[in-house]
Amino acid sequence: MQRTAPKGTLLHNGSADCVGLFVVLDGVLRVFAQSEGGKEITLYRLLERDICLFSAACILSSVQFDMQVQAETDTNFLVYKTLMQESLPVANFTNQLMASRFTEVMWLLDQILSKSFDARLAAFLLEEAGVRQSTELPLTHEQIAGHLGTAREVVSRMLKYFESEGAVELFRGGLRLTDAGRLENWAQGRKQPV
Repeated sequence: MQRTAPKGTLLHNGSADCVGLFVVLDGVLRVFAQSEGGKEITLYRLLERDICLFSAACILSSVQFDMQVQAETDTNFLVYKTLMQESLPVANFTNQLMASRFTEVMWLLDQILSKSFDARLAAFLLEEAGVRQSTELPLTHEQIAGHLGTAREVVSRMLKYFESEGAVELFRGGLRLTDAGRLENWAQGRKQPV
């Protein structure tokens, strides 16, 4: 069944919610985890032709994840409730996809544990610019903090530093990348802030 979700719509709210398998037609879905205190961290995003398995967690009885799925942009998607149970090729494909998503989450964990925050923020800004195909990012400091699993104040402080170094330009409700090369250096850990 085809559905449309406006930006900001919560499509899946943890393991208690079984809405079915999502296939993104266009738009962006954000898969994230949330602590009891309300702190969020983006695990990965789903773009055109991506499949979301965690929205069908009840079908995958051995998987116990409490993840949420939200429309990051206006999104059109398909919902399948019984497809994995009815088709062996689909079941095999979902196993491969699950392994891929697990790898992405482990990569994120490695980034959090081993990279400095300036490197993580620079990498996020570059990735976001690539996803949006624009150097102008309409993201608040609070939204960025939610993606990176940190406090807004930490993001604000680092963005102000990036701005003082000429890498970004801050404006109300967003920012513009002005020196992608400098951000790339930070993302690769080649330059540390003072």
